[in-house]
Amino acid sequence: MAGFSQKKKIAGPEELMKKETSNGIQANYDNYKNIALEIWNNAELGYKETKSSALLQETLKKEGFAIEAGVAEIPTAFVATYGSGKPVIGILAEYDALPGLAQKAVPEKSAIEGKPGGHGCGHHLFGTASVAAGIAIKKLIAEKKLIGTIKVFGCPAEEGGSGKVYMIRAGLFNDLDVAIHWHPGAENGITMMSALANSSAKFRFYGLSAHAAASPERGRSSLDAVESMDYMVNMMREHIPQETRIHYVITQGGKAPNVIPDFAEVYYYVRHPNKDQVKEIFQRVVTTAKAAALGTETRMEYEVIGGTHDLLLNKTLAEAMQKNLEKVGGVQYSEEEKTFAKKIQSSFNFPYPAVEYSDSITPLKIETNAGGGSTDVGDVSYVVPTVGMRAATWAPGTPAHSWQAVACGGTEIGTKGMMVAAKTMAMTAIDLFTNPALIQKSKDEFVKAKGDYKYEALLGTRKPALNYRD
Repeated sequence: MAGFSQKKKIAGPEELMKKETSNGIQANYDNYKNIALEIWNNAELGYKETKSSALLQETLKKEGFAIEAGVAEIPTAFVATYGSGKPVIGILAEYDALPGLAQKAVPEKSAIEGKPGGHGCGHHLFGTASVAAGIAIKKLIAEKKLIGTIKVFGCPAEEGGSGKVYMIRAGLFNDLDVAIHWHPGAENGITMMSALANSSAKFRFYGLSAHAAASPERGRSSLDAVESMDYMVNMMREHIPQETRIHYVITQGGKAPNVIPDFAEVYYYVRHPNKDQVKEIFQRVVTTAKAAALGTETRMEYEVIGGTHDLLLNKTLAEAMQKNLEKVGGVQYSEEEKTFAKKIQSSFNFPYPAVEYSDSITPLKIETNAGGGSTDVGDVSYVVPTVGMRAATWAPGTPAHSWQAVACGGTEIGTKGMMVAAKTMAMTAIDLFTNPALIQKSKDEFVKAKGDYKYEALLGTRKPALNYRD
């Protein structure tokens, strides 16, 4: 797709600017495709995105952005700035991969041996599109067509690492007027559904080793403690609000059946649409861990890994972004891409839309329920008016965090959706730079929605969990 769809007539200087900007982004299709695929191939996990972060920083630096690297005590976090004065518009960029999802760009499950992860949430596309949008706005500021400041935030470890929370604590978002973001997906639409607030922690139990057959009475099993905790949490599910989600994985449970393990670890997530409920339920989970240690005569300690807020929605900004998305239009597949998408869909065990669905735009609708996932963008939305969208970067129906998403993200299907996002974000930023009343209206709505709440990070005062994937 090149530039706007022909559904609406272009009129006025702002609309002409949008058209030229959209076409300019499209003209750099191959460059941005190559950047995204390089990050897709890197597939670096949270806080370890050294190559991916450096690539995006270098891309922005070549375009004249001032780069502040290693911000918020995170080696792979950065802020890229161009321009001066108000308004200050921020665009969020992510680039971390998921563990255990290394997959070739083919329409059948085919793992890549030796790779620790894959981009099952499309963050290689996320980061690249955000950089592309930032560069497009930079050019308009350099040409004196816009006045103000554009910032691109390099945000590591969104997948469970809560990278943006540490950046907020460091005050990096304090001068923003509006934050813009997007996310890869299986459809084109504006995000008007909240997210689940989330607290996560690793619970570690320390016992005594002994021969499991010759002298079991001398041992105190840390694995028994983990299993006791898990049992109590599972019993607790009957007595917590039904919207709650609790998941865990035993990350370490011993090495050999005939050795009573003296160390075991379990990694927990606690989610709920309401951040205050998350705090309360998480403390109940901590209580089960203490009880498990007491009952098994082991010692317990826990490390908070992450914590994110629900997403504070902004209808004013969403309506503006919706108009721009409709101007850009959806994703049109070639016949080859349609064949690829249909092969991907044939691996699903659930109903899915036709491949042509990628070309449609979802009508703007405010969802009353929270979505099934969590994001540290939620924290950003509690400190600055925030707006986001989804673009069809995967075959329609594709779930996130799947090998199918990784496969699509390594093809033109992913790249085409990425360009839809880059154009829409840039056009929305143009609205913000040229219409002060839009910013003020979004701020008024933000203040009303936030109420008396004073932002406080759910992960407390801990330093960034740079090794949380270890």
